Amino acid sequence: MVQKGVMGTSLPCTGSHEGAGTVVAIGSSVTSFAPGDRVMAGIIYHPCGTCADCLGPENYRQYCQFSGGYCGVSTHGFFAEYARIDASQAARIPDSVSFETAAPLACAGCTIYRGLVLSAVQQGEWLAITGSGGGLGHLGVRFAKALGINVIGIDARDQGLELTTLGGADVTVDARRGLEDVVDKVHRVTNGQGVKITLNVSDADSAMATSCAITQMHGTVIQIAQPSLVSIPFQELVFRDIRVRGSLIASPEEARSMLEVVAKHGISVRTNVFEGLGDLERLVELAESGKMMGKGIIVLDRAQIGVGKESGKWV
Repeated sequence: MVQKGVMGTSLPCTGSHEGAGTVVAIGSSVTSFAPGDRVMAGIIYHPCGTCADCLGPENYRQYCQFSGGYCGVSTHGFFAEYARIDASQAARIPDSVSFETAAPLACAGCTIYRGLVLSAVQQGEWLAITGSGGGLGHLGVRFAKALGINVIGIDARDQGLELTTLGGADVTVDARRGLEDVVDKVHRVTNGQGVKITLNVSDADSAMATSCAITQMHGTVIQIAQPSLVSIPFQELVFRDIRVRGSLIASPEEARSMLEVVAKHGISVRTNVFEGLGDLERLVELAESGKMMGKGIIVLDRAQIGVGKESGKWV
């Protein structure tokens, strides 16, 4: 979206809105971090601190419209050897969590985790994820299973279906078999009712209609994917009273909570590792091919990762 101008980005701008690394210097007012700390970066740089969202509920702060920008979107990001981040938005990486896992969590993890928080689905209840085998979806499956939630994963790619199953989904459904088959499989495990909550992380044209169809009457679909248009059959909204709400990235506290869950349950991200900025083009090509399983990452300093693994401090 940045490349296509959708975000209104002024060029030149260093890309990547997901980053993790080691603090090398701090500002004069920073007290929460010190050089040498391992951190996961937040996307927002300098939220204003005075608007209704900044002053409102903690989980609205990421909606600040008057910030200094979004790293990798409207201000410089993390395809660089050094990056400037906002301490108020950063999260300390637990010792047991690797840089390779933390970096993709900075957006993909935070985004799907907030969807789970909003869903309020409880242990033992059913949750559906449309697009469950993608970069966000496979993390949603793993997070939900770690929290004791029953998961129905829906995808339309062989790689996505495989990753959904590997992530521990209780039911994996191939959307290519048609809407009727998808609804039937969901109803079989939900007493013919459908799920109370569906998270939609697929930007396929039919994904929202599918998400609504598998959600029980008066239930909620949380839209996380960002296609140009979200198409919903009027019958779902009017006749079945399906509620729809959107969700952005997690707030700083939600991001820190997510990392605690990751550390506690040993959750890792399926990654496709590329070495150095010279491999950036290859990463983009794989991401756009539709064949990538999980997330792509660029390792800028292999020595940092190697030292950590050799010490046994993280895996």
